[in-house]
Amino acid sequence: MALVPYDPFRQLANLRKDFDRIFFDFPSAFGMEQNWGGIRVDIHETENEVVATCDLPGLDKKEDVDISIDQNTLRISGSMNRTTETKEEHMHRKERFAGRFHRSVSLPSPVSNEGVKATYKNGVLEVKMPKVTKDDGKKIDVEFH
Repeated sequence: MALVPYDPFRQLANLRKDFDRIFFDFPSAFGMEQNWGGIRVDIHETENEVVATCDLPGLDKKEDVDISIDQNTLRISGSMNRTTETKEEHMHRKERFAGRFHRSVSLPSPVSNEGVKATYKNGVLEVKMPKVTKDDGKKIDVEFH
């Protein structure tokens, strides 16, 4: 006689937990942007602007990164080419890293393409985007005849 009542769906619940553990970072839909060991982007907003901050160590020049804003989506892409060489008396080591990165992030508020400022300092890229000011609309007079 079993001490635990029979539950036919207990096996399915355990299987689901296993799949959730395995595919934790797996894209929920193909084609959606995920962060597979790429860059992480922090986004916060102030009263007048949306600010995105991301770690991009190893960039040498501004041509290595491309930033664009399209339909309330910030896109950051580029490439890194880095070589490190160490020589000592009985040791020689050379490490190379070359690769491309890409990240698309939805923005919390509508932003303007004009007046965007991007700064890169100490391996951190900061993009400041001014918010679009909402017009209350133009009052339209009605002509009565």
